[in-house]
Amino acid sequence: MLLSHHEGKHSTEDAIELFKEVEKMRSPSSPIPVFTSDDWDAFEEALINVYGKIELPQYKGIGRKPLPKLVPLDDLKYIKVLKKKVKNYVFETVQRIIFGDPEEIFEMFGADSDSYIGTSYAERINLTIRTSLARFIRKGMNFSKTKRMHQKSIPTFGRSTLEIRTFFMMPF
Repeated sequence: MLLSHHEGKHSTEDAIELFKEVEKMRSPSSPIPVFTSDDWDAFEEALINVYGKIELPQYKGIGRKPLPKLVPLDDLKYIKVLKKKVKNYVFETVQRIIFGDPEEIFEMFGADSDSYIGTSYAERINLTIRTSLARFIRKGMNFSKTKRMHQKSIPTFGRSTLEIRTFFMMPF
């Protein structure tokens, strides 16, 4: 299920805004969505800022007292899916589980015995958005020439996500 979109730069601040919007849309009784993205460090930092808690490490009696740390919530799940390419051909897909229990995540995705998490859902959404909204077709007649007109066209697609780098999945 796609929950939100945010237009902006690829910065940590914009990623935080996107995740805050997702959090506003989520019911308090529902679980935190599973987040997947490509290898972009701003997402990891933004997720901890939105779905994190402050924890004070235990003082061991020697030296300076430790400073509070921002750590992810126990039920936060985040996976980075990386595609390694040679001459525009994908020769390897690497999945890194950043937050969450690997067994639980693979079970949620229905991963096969090789524990493979693909990008087909996110790629399908990207293709649907690009083909359904004429303004997203590059070098086309309807291509948005100004940011203002581009922003006006987005709500016509419904509650879609234009943060193409991320896919959110609500667990059942």
